[in-house]
Amino acid sequence: MLKTRFIKHLFLGMLLFAIHGIVAAQNKTVTGKITDKNGTAIPGASVQIKGTKSGTTADAEGTFKVSVAPGATALIISFIGYTPQEVSIAGKTNVSVQLSQENTTLTDVVVVGYGTSRKKDLTGAIAQVKAADFNKGITSAPDQLIQGKVSGLMILNNNGAPGASATVRIRGVSSVRTGNQPLYVVDGVPLDGRVARPSLNLTGLGQTPDANPLNFINNNDIATMEVLKDASATAIYGSRGSNGVIIINTKKGSAGPATVDVNYSVGMSNIMKKLNVLNADEYRAALKEYKLTGDGGSSSDGLGSILRTGVTHNIGVSMSGGNETSRYRASFGMMDQQGIVKKTGLKKYTASLSGQSKFLESKQLGIDYNIMAAQTSEQLAPISNNAGFTGSLIGQALQWNPTVSLTNPDGSLNILAKNQAINPMNMSQGYNDKANISYVLASISPYFKFNDNWEYRMMYSVNHQVGQRRASLDSSINIDQVMGVGIAAYNTAELNTQLFNNTLSYNKQLSGNWNLSAMVGYEYQKFAYSGVGIGAKGFPTNAVDYTDIFQTPTQVNTNISSFRNPSSELQSFFGRVTVNAKDKYILTATMRADGSSKFGANNRYGYFPSFAAKWNISNEDFMRGNTFFNNLGLRAGYGVTGNQEFPAGAAQAQYGLASGGKASLINVPNPDLKWESSKQLNVGVDFAILKNRLSGTLDYFLKNTTNLLFSFPAIQPAPASNYWINLPGKVMNTGVELSLRGEIIQTKNWRWSMGVNGTWLKNEMSGYSGPTVNTGSIDGQGVSGATSQRLANGYPLNTFYLLKFEGFDDKGMSIYADNGLTRYYMTNPNPKVLLGINTEVNYKKWTLSASSHGAFGFQVYNNTANTVLPIGNLGSRNIAKSLVGNGEAQTNSPAVSSRYLENGNFLKLDNLTLIYNLGAVGKVFKGAAVSLTGQNLFVITKYTGFDPEVNTDKNVNGVSSFGIEYAPYPTARTFMLGVQFTL
Repeated sequence: MLKTRFIKHLFLGMLLFAIHGIVAAQNKTVTGKITDKNGTAIPGASVQIKGTKSGTTADAEGTFKVSVAPGATALIISFIGYTPQEVSIAGKTNVSVQLSQENTTLTDVVVVGYGTSRKKDLTGAIAQVKAADFNKGITSAPDQLIQGKVSGLMILNNNGAPGASATVRIRGVSSVRTGNQPLYVVDGVPLDGRVARPSLNLTGLGQTPDANPLNFINNNDIATMEVLKDASATAIYGSRGSNGVIIINTKKGSAGPATVDVNYSVGMSNIMKKLNVLNADEYRAALKEYKLTGDGGSSSDGLGSILRTGVTHNIGVSMSGGNETSRYRASFGMMDQQGIVKKTGLKKYTASLSGQSKFLESKQLGIDYNIMAAQTSEQLAPISNNAGFTGSLIGQALQWNPTVSLTNPDGSLNILAKNQAINPMNMSQGYNDKANISYVLASISPYFKFNDNWEYRMMYSVNHQVGQRRASLDSSINIDQVMGVGIAAYNTAELNTQLFNNTLSYNKQLSGNWNLSAMVGYEYQKFAYSGVGIGAKGFPTNAVDYTDIFQTPTQVNTNISSFRNPSSELQSFFGRVTVNAKDKYILTATMRADGSSKFGANNRYGYFPSFAAKWNISNEDFMRGNTFFNNLGLRAGYGVTGNQEFPAGAAQAQYGLASGGKASLINVPNPDLKWESSKQLNVGVDFAILKNRLSGTLDYFLKNTTNLLFSFPAIQPAPASNYWINLPGKVMNTGVELSLRGEIIQTKNWRWSMGVNGTWLKNEMSGYSGPTVNTGSIDGQGVSGATSQRLANGYPLNTFYLLKFEGFDDKGMSIYADNGLTRYYMTNPNPKVLLGINTEVNYKKWTLSASSHGAFGFQVYNNTANTVLPIGNLGSRNIAKSLVGNGEAQTNSPAVSSRYLENGNFLKLDNLTLIYNLGAVGKVFKGAAVSLTGQNLFVITKYTGFDPEVNTDKNVNGVSSFGIEYAPYPTARTFMLGVQFTL
């Protein structure tokens, strides 16, 4: 019995083996190689047997091997960014496949907030900039990558310091006091907008400018940036979308063999432009002309003594790979940027890890995760926003009498008496200021796909920052309350933001002509900010850094402070529905309800709807056979967004504790304080013609902002000094945006493309009936308490309000309209026109690209000319060269007036880059390239300051200012050499 069973099993096994052998004999193996049009291998390209789910991927050399059944007739070859290709394998065992880059103008996937969309399905005004189109050169933060790239977007570097903040405006300025910066979203996580760098205001030096809140991001990690401009695009972000949204998407791993990408660059920077001040010989001649004394008998260059050639090193390494179920990418970066001012710079260390994994046999369960960690170390100079008559470093360097030596014969520094001119070399050496910030931005997002239509996704994220700052001012600095004693400060700050959201999405092709996409979600965010500070003066020795011996000053000369902002919470419910009919008619509706603890008890919730539609005219039957238009679409949208960017607790009663435990009310509660809201209409046209050789968009928008959030001093007698209200009135922004991109030349060896974008803007405040509101403080000697801007009906925000200068009388004294009794509304600092020009020329392996941007129709107030370099300095300090012989008396007082308003129009060549693509080098290096970049090569402008692209923060009681220059950190011109390759 056992023998019979054994024989049966043996026979069955032999039969199965024979059948397997026959089947195997009928299958065949197909091999091949996949390259691009230049013959470069495409690792990770997908190879699928047509009609099946079987296939493989190409290896690092672009080669593949796949076993196919006898009935298989073709392979489908695909890779992201390339047009899929069907390759016949009938009668073949080896194929060579050359993929062409895809024309992705309309099929690109664009991130739209809690989801994605094809570009051709967009109903809102959204612009996407890819990594290949980013600005080249030294960039410490992502906002600099897209300067001049997007219509309606103004990015203005506030000053030239490494890591400095930027003023970013999307479609103009809308808020009077609250933040005008856009909302930044990194990989789905909305950022707080603040940074944990402690503030600093040392005796006599003023408030140092802010750091850029995006400094923690490694620019090499960014894949795309989307700019959401109109309400139909931003309303999904509700109360945080009023000023537009910029979405930053980082690079992700792709299926295929592991790859290592390496890039390194080194750059050298010098000052782009020096101001025209007198040299020693010119100063002596001026003293003689004005019959003054003050010749020090020497020759010196105050500004040159604090400048240097800054060297920057930037290295990035990333590793990525994975398969169909699990992908990963890890990156590491180090940037060491020396500033062009001595003892300034930014060191940045970054690391990130991201991954996407799918589980279960059905691949329905998945998880996405992203961790970004960074450490920045800034070394700062004493260059401030609001230094008084003592000035900050740049002002001191410009003012230094060029006939007075900076050093004594023995080599020691020449230090004058207290409250006289400050030796800039001594200030540079005697001031130490270092700020270190640690960042962690992490998110985890599990999801489950119930079927092809339904998906649930959850995300939890945390943004944690800790900053510490040590600063000291040496006792040799000849400032009152500093000389002979020395001062120091040690401050810390901590920022924590948590976010939790849930979304449920549905997408179904209802029929051949109808598609429905819908999403609902819930989100909760919590924000917290706190800090501690210690300051002291009167240190017994200079042998040790003051910040290491805080125990040595007396108790009366030591102060300790701490703060914790009221925590704020934001709870949101939101949803979006999109209907696509025949790929011709697309309707989108969104709704978000936000509840914020910042607002009064009677107005905690705000509601932000939007509606938009698109008509894809080019898909209509009557357009068939048309050879001129490749794409033609008409968009229209309307929506409401909000703004809650004002201090937490502003609507509630706030108490402050003083020494001894005494508490006092510092803020009057307002239970009726409600949301600032912006209603926006947008109408746009998308088009592509001449076989997609010329494409573009044209948009018109109208934005009406009401319920303006504002803080007034409380009317006395009152229990506290501050009171937040909604201002009566509105701010209107209207404009037209045009973006064009043309493929001018397309041949086998040559390719020339160009992009141009222009924006025409108008801003006006109306309906205001409250008290006078001045802002734009002017600082320096002799102008205490002066302002330069005022809010007024019928004028743009930040309109200059000044005495009208009409020249000099016969005695060299200033003449003002109406004898100086009346101030007049002048021009304003808001550009009427923004321009961006970008072009690229390719010839075989060479690529030359250039980017430039400009702004027109605005003026800048030159506070530097007003109070740092006036004619009255002559005899003790330096003056502007233009003042000599202009008819002005040396005793003339430099009043704040239209005399110092200057035309700010400019066109700047941001960068010019030449790249040589080496391609594969041996069997190890792939995609190798060498580049040379020039940055800030020239500026065409009539402005006499360092750079017309400047914005010193001159707010008054929190009312924002704009367009004022005050002895800022100068802009640098840079030349950079780079190399990159893949292993």
